[in-house]
Amino acid sequence: MTYLSEDGSHEAVNARMSPQTPERLKQVMESLVHHLHDFIKDVRLTEAEWETAIAFLTQTGHMCSDTRQEFILLSDVLGVSMLVDAVNNRKPAGSTPSTVFGPFHVDGVPEREMGASISLDGKGEPCLFEGRVLDLDGNPIEGACVDVWSDNADGFYDVQQPDIQPQHNNRGIFRTGPDGRYWFTGIKPVSYPIPDNGPVGKMLGHLGRHPYRPAHMHFLITAPGYQRLITHTFVAGDPYLESDAVFAVKAPLITRFQERDASDGSPKWKAAYDFVLPPENSAEA
Repeated sequence: MTYLSEDGSHEAVNARMSPQTPERLKQVMESLVHHLHDFIKDVRLTEAEWETAIAFLTQTGHMCSDTRQEFILLSDVLGVSMLVDAVNNRKPAGSTPSTVFGPFHVDGVPEREMGASISLDGKGEPCLFEGRVLDLDGNPIEGACVDVWSDNADGFYDVQQPDIQPQHNNRGIFRTGPDGRYWFTGIKPVSYPIPDNGPVGKMLGHLGRHPYRPAHMHFLITAPGYQRLITHTFVAGDPYLESDAVFAVKAPLITRFQERDASDGSPKWKAAYDFVLPPENSAEA
């Protein structure tokens, strides 16, 4: 029998694991217990602090709903989401970088005709988004599914305002033709705060951190035979690029939004970006 002591605490806990425990679960749990116990010893966690932590996690759970995932927000602001993304998306050179998925993607968005507008509420500055989906050799990818979504001009996603915004506002799915091109009209995205009226927002306040994300458009791109890409394009010049609350900015994703003459009724802005997908089974170069 191994009894728990301060010096041998993680050994005592891990020794209770059954020999029949699946190998991967065993590896993950042994490391988790080891690091968690080392953290408690390192900071000499007090009982009052432990109680505060339990209350914080309880409050985080209570904030979760069908349209809000407070634990994802917690993972995001601690940089965990981006670290998991980095570990799992080591791509060959030349591939478009991935970034966090975020909590506001929804399934069941209608596929729209290429060139259609995804802005259904009439707010914001119209922007033409265009580019190509390519392979590593620069060849166009036909039949790529380009799933896009963004906030509205007030900085909210439709699922955050179901009684205010039309369903699927600023969302759409487009499919590329033989030339690999995509184009659609949305709005120039705006910076917005992540939901900060819960425990994660209070934590950021205590840490002296702001809750803002730089303006961005979300892209989820899939094509048969190629790796799935989850990414954003960020608006160049946004004041929060270097302090994104969820650490999602990568330099190659910063995009110039070009102002245009809109006197003929065309969109005021244009954002051009080509996405490069590696083959399905390729690894980091």
